[in-house]
Amino acid sequence: MRIDPKVSQRIMVTVLSLATGLALVILFFIIIFILSKGIPVLNWKFLSTFPSKMGKAGGILPTIAGTFILTLVALVFAVPLGVGAAIYLAEYIREGKTTKIVRFGADCLAGIPSIIFGLFGFILFVVILKMGWSILSGGLTLAFMVLPTIIRTSEEAVKSVPYSWREVSLSLGATKWETIRKVVLPNAVPGILTGIILSVGRSIGETAAIIFTAGSSLRLPTSLFDSVRTMSVHFYILSREGISMKNAYGTAAVLVILILAINLAAYWILHRFTKRNT
Repeated sequence: MRIDPKVSQRIMVTVLSLATGLALVILFFIIIFILSKGIPVLNWKFLSTFPSKMGKAGGILPTIAGTFILTLVALVFAVPLGVGAAIYLAEYIREGKTTKIVRFGADCLAGIPSIIFGLFGFILFVVILKMGWSILSGGLTLAFMVLPTIIRTSEEAVKSVPYSWREVSLSLGATKWETIRKVVLPNAVPGILTGIILSVGRSIGETAAIIFTAGSSLRLPTSLFDSVRTMSVHFYILSREGISMKNAYGTAAVLVILILAINLAAYWILHRFTKRNT
C-alpha cells in the first residue's frame, strides 16, 4: 500500500518536530534544574574567595582561575597544530592513503574516552617527563584531546571555500601561501572558530583527564608547574564525597553560565563576521 506523498510529508514533519521539541525540553530541563539549585548560592563572595574546610565553605576563586588557565594552555598548543594540519591536508597534500590514515586517526582520537587520555597524559607527562601534576601536564593532555576536533572542523572549513577563488588568486600572480593566507583562511574563519569553540567547551567541562594530570590543588598557581583544580573537578569532588551539595550546585551553575556565555559570544562573532563578508 502506497502512502500519499503529502501524508508522508506531514508525518515526517510531525515526527521531526517532536524529536526537536524533545531535545529542547531535555536541554532546558537540565539548564533550569542546575540554575535553580545553583543561582541562590552565587554571590561576589562565592566567586572571589578561596574554599575552606575542603570546599564545604568559602568560594571557588582558585577553580575559576584553574579552569581558564588550563583551557588557555590547551588552546595555545592545539590551535596552531590543528589549523596547520588542516591546511596541509586540504591544500598541500593530494588525496590518497596518507590523508585517509590521518583522517581515520583523527576520528579515532575523537572517540577515545577522556579517561584514556588522562592515563596517557599521566604516564607521559607526569611520570616519564617528570612534569608532575601541573598546569603544563593538564594543558598538554587537553590539547591532545581537542586536537582531532580542531583538525576535522578546520579542514572542512578550508575545503568549503570555492576552488574557483583559489584559481583566480593564483592567476593574478599570488603564490600558494598568499592565496591561503589572504583568500582561503579569511573565508574559513567561521568554521575554524566553530571547532575552537567546541574545543573550549570540552576543555572547560573535562574532569577525568584533569584529575590524572593537573591534580586538584586549591591554591592559585604561580607557574606552569603548579597543580590546579578546575570547576568541573571541584564539582565532582564536592558531589562525590558529599562535602557540600550547595557549593557543588553553585559551581555547576557557574559552569553552565560560562558555557552559555561562550556559545552566545561565539554565535555573535560568527554572525558579525558572516554579515561583514556577504
